[in-house]
Amino acid sequence: MDVDPRLYEQIAVNDTDVHNIIMSYLVHNCFKETVESFIACTGMKQPSDYLEDMEKRKRIYQFALEGNALKAIELTEQLATNLLEKNKDLHFDLLSLHFVELVCSRKCTEALEFAQMKLTPFGKEQKYVEKLEDFMALLAYEEPEKSPMFHLLSLEYRQHVAESLNRAILAHGNHPTYTAMERLIQQTTVVRQCLNQEHAKVIHQTFCHEYLVQRNSKLH
Repeated sequence: MDVDPRLYEQIAVNDTDVHNIIMSYLVHNCFKETVESFIACTGMKQPSDYLEDMEKRKRIYQFALEGNALKAIELTEQLATNLLEKNKDLHFDLLSLHFVELVCSRKCTEALEFAQMKLTPFGKEQKYVEKLEDFMALLAYEEPEKSPMFHLLSLEYRQHVAESLNRAILAHGNHPTYTAMERLIQQTTVVRQCLNQEHAKVIHQTFCHEYLVQRNSKLH
């Protein structure tokens, strides 16, 4: 059930709320220069605790996105001590990015040695076994980008890992892991689903009532 947006045209929106939503998005995505310009234009209070780590998070995100996972791991350990030790799934994903880069560079021997040293120990846990098999299977193809596991070499996969890392670092620093905009969209989606369910329930009850009325009228 779509609500007519004209019903809300007269509702005032607080500028401060809008500014906070925008600021949340900019900080989350490490747009430091834009944050500074936005603060200057709006007169908002500078979120110093965020800005201190923003440049470091940006570098880590960029390294992960480029596939330079070892550098991303090094900087993460400096910024968020013990994060990867506690988050084994994320650590595995980062190590897998380096493995993929070696495979794409056709450094298969080096990739195999790296996998045996860094990735194989994860195989002690069942949840990593299938992932390990998929990554190791890349070595069997002369053109791994044409293999059934080609998605592991994609920019989308690196973006997924980089974003997961960014969220984990934010959580480690007790900062929100989702932007205010994302939370608003999530809440809106839930409300819409609830409204749709209620609407469907009302339609069903109305239909049943009308059916019974018509049925009783025929009987009489």
